[in-house]
Formats: sequence, structure tokens, C-alpha cells
Amino acid sequence: MKPGELDAYLNRIGYAGERAPSVEVLGALMDAHVRAIPFENLDVLAGRSISLEPDDLMEKLVHRHRGGYCFEHHGLFERVLDAIGFEVEPLAARVRIKRARDEIPPRTHVCLAVQLGQERWLVDVGVGGLSSTGPIRFVADVEQATPHEPRRLLREDDRWWHQARLGDEWIDVAELTGERMPRVDREIANWFTSTHPSSVFRKEAMVARALPSGGRLTLRGNALTRRENGNTERQELATEAEIDEALRSGFGLRA
Repeated sequence: MKPGELDAYLNRIGYAGERAPSVEVLGALMDAHVRAIPFENLDVLAGRSISLEPDDLMEKLVHRHRGGYCFEHHGLFERVLDAIGFEVEPLAARVRIKRARDEIPPRTHVCLAVQLGQERWLVDVGVGGLSSTGPIRFVADVEQATPHEPRRLLREDDRWWHQARLGDEWIDVAELTGERMPRVDREIANWFTSTHPSSVFRKEAMVARALPSGGRLTLRGNALTRRENGNTERQELATEAEIDEALRSGFGLRA
């Protein structure tokens, strides 16, 4: 990163801890990131291009206090981890939330793998209302705690299935083979997700942020949902003014 950029990022997420590659630092950075920088697709809905250039990601997510979707979050977070000294690589994935196992969604998601000593960890701070606030070890069938939902990885048919436990149910989050996703593939997938008429990001607002309490705040279309302390509150926002206020007060955003 350029001089001053790491400081600016850490100030943006409110992190003042140690800067050294360890699982504790990785988890603290993930937790702070997902609380501070929302997942959002407002530029896609507005017809604006989504740039993955490092300078543009810094300008949007850090200096303008905006959010973004997976390619933006992980484009920035990968550079942050690299600057601190982590060994990190981007991995291609398919989002599996609310999709049947016999359906094949497009491989238009990117997450990160971090190697710490002999252990490899999955990082996904860019998967909407289920963005992970803690790293997950690449071991099969072991429930792992995060500051929010418990997580696990299943190993089936040479694929990893990232799952989160909501209540008593395990939910598929993403599917990946462990294959690296180079920059050119991310650019092509980013073009599809931001411009193709069938992309889910072209259909309605999707905004999400993790709450300090361990809950989640999400906006889908005009439905604002807060999951917190075992309770779920849902509110239908009737006007543009109400949506704008929710974006500002709940997510720190302006459309």
C-alpha cells in the first residue's frame, strides 16, 4: 500500500491494535471491517461502473466512507493483509445462500485464503448479511466460533462448503474448490455482476452491516431487518426519504 493508506484504512474501521500476522490480529481486523464497512450495491443500481483499481477502492471504501460488494471488499482487504505481512491469496467461489444444492450458480464470488504457519484460514468479509467476522480454519466438519454466527466447512466432492449456523439450522454460504482467482477472472466476474441484466445486484438494494452486539442489520429492497439478541425486527420503508435515512443512520451511507 502507499504511504499513509494502511493508517487511513485502520482509522476507517476503528482498529488500533497490533499490526503483525497472527490469527488474533486477522480476526480482530475482520470483525472491525465487517462492522465498519457495509456490504452494498448502490452504485450498481445507479448504473455507475465498479472499479477494482486499488486507488479507486481506497477512495470509495475508505475516504468516502462507502461500502461495496465482494470484489471491492476483498480487493481492499487483500492489500491490507499483505501490507501487514500476511500470506494471502484470492479464491474463486460461488455464493450458495438460498440456493438449492442441485442448482449451479455462477462463479462470481471471491474470498481469501490466509496461510499462518501450517494452518490455512478462510476469510470472507464480502458476502452480504453473512459476511464472516472471524477466520475459519480449512478443516472439515468442525464447528468454529466467530464473534457472530458459528461457522464450519464441509468437504464434499472435492469442494469446500462454507456454512453458517442460524439458530438450529446450518445455511450454505458459499462453495469453493480452493482455486486461485487471478485479477483477470475477478475483472470479468465483476463486469458480469455489475452490468448483466440477470445479475441479482441489478434488481434491488442489498445493504448489510454486522452490529457490535453480535447481530446483523440488512436492507433488501425496501425491507429493513435487524437481527439482534435472538430477536428479528422487520420494517417496510415506504418512501425514498425513509430509505435514505436508514442508509445514513444504520449503515453510514448516502446513495
